[in-house]
Amino acid sequence: MNDVSGDQITRVLIADDQAVFRRGLHVVLSTEEDIEVVAEAEDGQAAVAKAEEMAPDVVLMDVRMPRVNGIEAARRIREMLPSTKILMLTVSDEEEDLFEAIKAGANGYLLKEISVEEVGSAIHSVMQGESRISPSMAAKLLNEFSSLAKVAAERKELPAPVLTARELEVLKLVARGMSNKDVADELFISENTVKNHVRNILEKLHLHSRMEAVMYAVRQRLLDPHD
Repeated sequence: MNDVSGDQITRVLIADDQAVFRRGLHVVLSTEEDIEVVAEAEDGQAAVAKAEEMAPDVVLMDVRMPRVNGIEAARRIREMLPSTKILMLTVSDEEEDLFEAIKAGANGYLLKEISVEEVGSAIHSVMQGESRISPSMAAKLLNEFSSLAKVAAERKELPAPVLTARELEVLKLVARGMSNKDVADELFISENTVKNHVRNILEKLHLHSRMEAVMYAVRQRLLDPHD
């Protein structure tokens, strides 16, 4: 064990039904001095139980698993441990899985085509309050934004919570996939101020993640996905 102080270590639970993949990921993440793999789970039911026992900072969750699938497991963990970050890591590039994962409160959606070395970087990103999503899946998300905008234009929506002009600016930039630092540079404000705006947006919309906030905003016609 390294000598990094406990409050700086990110505790991770790996949930995947492939033992070889779990072990390989465990080995690679163990080389990161500020990441500790505290448990592994072979299915969604075990993931929920071990999350309850260990209260990890991040759960790496496969989508397709026996007993309880990863999306349902993510939903249960989100309800039980609101502060735990959930990063989907899967071979599934199905749009439905992506959207359901977001609805379940996932903080990111990565395909297993990425190198295992990139997983550590993704963990650091979600711990900093950002969302991580594979580029091919991001394209599908943007297509969904367009569809939601068209549907919203054709039907009357319920009034949405009022966001300030600055919050709308932040939301538009987040919708473009910008990080907190990029948003801060664009608006000439501090990164901490951006984080506060994002937190306020989520609280006002009663949502869990940045991706959920953007999808909700488009549905409510608060912004144009092509803006």
